[in-house]
Amino acid sequence: MQELLFYFETVPSSVRSLFLISGLAIFLSLEALSPLFQMNYNKLKHAKINLTLTLITLIINLIGASLIIKVVNYSSQNRSGLLNLIDLPIWLYLLFGLLLLDFIGAWLIHWLEHKVKWMWRVHVIHHTDPNVDVTSGLRHHPGENLLRLTFTVLAILVTGASLGLVMFYQTISAFFAALTHANISVPKWLDKPLSFIFVTPDFHKIHHHYILPHTDSNYGNIFSIWDYIFSTTSKLEIIKLKYGIDTYMKNEEHSKIKNLLLIPFQEYRTPVGGKFEE
Repeated sequence: MQELLFYFETVPSSVRSLFLISGLAIFLSLEALSPLFQMNYNKLKHAKINLTLTLITLIINLIGASLIIKVVNYSSQNRSGLLNLIDLPIWLYLLFGLLLLDFIGAWLIHWLEHKVKWMWRVHVIHHTDPNVDVTSGLRHHPGENLLRLTFTVLAILVTGASLGLVMFYQTISAFFAALTHANISVPKWLDKPLSFIFVTPDFHKIHHHYILPHTDSNYGNIFSIWDYIFSTTSKLEIIKLKYGIDTYMKNEEHSKIKNLLLIPFQEYRTPVGGKFEE
């Protein structure tokens, strides 16, 4: 396992990019072979919107990578963080590290984005997607990427995680983003038992149902256990799923890059069931 961490500490960014591209290609193929839903939409145009949002935030990601390295070096030099309090066996270090990074750097910020009004206004862009597929995991406003970066840095400071652990976590996180958004059919006998520990495709897609209370549930990124611990799970028959968000159902509102970028600055819309009502 030490070799695994060393590998991810030294792996070139080009190889990590190859992991991401390969993951997208694999799940795109699976979507064609075994789709969950037969969705009538222009897949290429849809992918262009989501990938464009990712490219817009590329500069944030580059700055973020530099900041993460500095924070990791600070923790390493000062032996700070929970993981450095005692010498753990490598497998426990890896397990606890992944759990804590996932909780602070993903679950906690995601939960806050649904509970704090100004954060929700930025995050809602992710929920406007009416055709959730593998590229939907890349559909984030630049402002949200800044929020996610902030909590990733916080997670590193709290845990004192090494660079290898952080890079390993981010690689797994990217894989799960592709897996859980992919429009693929997973057998119930496999998806259900796994969903008690990990975020599975069916578990996460309930989060993309267009109305409350399902929108405000199933926040998990890699591990679903945080949702079970904090009682933030909900259930819905997959066949009843309707993607999107009830406040932005018009095509011109969720399928135009300019409007998606401007949503946080537009007048707030209260969803059915109430959320941050004035």
